[in-house]
Amino acid sequence: MPKLIKPFLYPVWLIYSSIIFIRNRLFDYKVFKSFEFHLPVISVGNITVGGTGKTPHVEYLIRLLNKEYKLAFLSRGYKRKTKDFIVATEQSSAITIGDEPLQIKRKFPDMIVAVDRKRVNGINKLIANVPDLDIIVLDDAYQHRSVSPGINILLIDYNRPLKGDSLLPLGHLREPVSEKKRADIIIVTKVPKDISAMDKRILLLNVDAKSYQKVYFSTITYGELKPVFNAYSMASKPSLDKKKKYSVLLVTGIADPSVLINHFKPVSKEIISVRYPDHYSFTQKDVTSIIEKYNAIPGEDKIIVTTEKDAVRLIFYDAPENMPDAWYYVPIEIEFLTNEGEQFNHQILHYVKNNNKNSILYKK
Repeated sequence: MPKLIKPFLYPVWLIYSSIIFIRNRLFDYKVFKSFEFHLPVISVGNITVGGTGKTPHVEYLIRLLNKEYKLAFLSRGYKRKTKDFIVATEQSSAITIGDEPLQIKRKFPDMIVAVDRKRVNGINKLIANVPDLDIIVLDDAYQHRSVSPGINILLIDYNRPLKGDSLLPLGHLREPVSEKKRADIIIVTKVPKDISAMDKRILLLNVDAKSYQKVYFSTITYGELKPVFNAYSMASKPSLDKKKKYSVLLVTGIADPSVLINHFKPVSKEIISVRYPDHYSFTQKDVTSIIEKYNAIPGEDKIIVTTEKDAVRLIFYDAPENMPDAWYYVPIEIEFLTNEGEQFNHQILHYVKNNNKNSILYKK
């Protein structure tokens, strides 16, 4: 941030930090009420603006729990054009429920996906409408203190450590670093797979977790490229030669595409990055512009690649006649370093088992 701008932002920073401080103290002293619920509620969130990998971590939880339990996912539905409580259907779009809930619904079509700006209201409606509901997973709910989850998971981006950062608008923090004390689990995300044991120890010291908090480290794994538009199938697309390097037109509407750029650099002839704002709502004009940029790249060995989250905002546009065959998205998942996945799974499953309807502890 330019030094000349900072003095003008201090008054805004002072007002914002005062509001956040007073609000948190009112919750701490129980002036504002936090609601607990008689079924497992797991919250996944962060205290920084921009992407920390919430969606792939939510998907990891869903894969872990969805086979054995009746699971619902609740989000506010960021940047949707609707209001109040909505349960996702096959006809839902990013406009009606938001891109992240839509991505979850498309991946897990049999699961209940709902959106509500007021989390307490959303949870109550889910409990009332789904009598056999076992678990609710909340997306981006760390700041929504009106709900007191059974497990509060805080994500910290490896590339943007909390230490040394400042509150908005001088920095990237939604809340002071001290508020990480509310987390039961802290996950450092986007950690390099080859991180050394020494660097990992230093990272753990910088997290400065409390004795009651468990810290895990996760990394991103990339899947095979998949077609964006349903009008095409992989069979109709040119097969990608893994031995060949392509020119990649990388189209992203996410907070930080740098990790994705670094992933494609070693396997690409060149990367032309087209960046849109986070959660950007693409228009038909944008699609046409992207195609024009693609056609301007010389040669035949070229592809368009976008993120999975961007793909769900693109699929509802009509594919023009000059649509390139090679328009893909790259799915991502997370995996925990070393044997931490087993420890994380055990902690989550232990909590759910002891707090579901059939648990003796729950009945007591």
